[in-house]
Amino acid sequence: MEPGALLYDPDTGKVGEYQDSAGPYALLRPVGGGREWQADPESLRPATDRERLLAGVHAANTRARTDAPFLVNVPPRPVPDCASCEELAELRALARAEHDHSAETDANVLLRKHRSEAHPV
Repeated sequence: MEPGALLYDPDTGKVGEYQDSAGPYALLRPVGGGREWQADPESLRPATDRERLLAGVHAANTRARTDAPFLVNVPPRPVPDCASCEELAELRALARAEHDHSAETDANVLLRKHRSEAHPV
């Protein structure tokens, strides 16, 4: 087994990247990183294309959920009857319509900052 090879472990039902051996075990790491686990080298087999693809999708989805835990998923709402809030919400809407995710994020940050300063709870 070569380091980096993607192998299917039937005992766990997971695809892992072969790292090394430790005693009688093979050490596998989840695709995309994570905690290694020990597997019986006799039961391992090369991952199929489908298994490799599913493992990659799972890793991408996990990364998307955990890469930036400081980001808030729900965009801030403008306070009714506040011209500054409405202006920032309009900037965000324009950025979203233009698929400019950076500008949309900037508008969210500015709206959160404005709300915390002008409309403290």
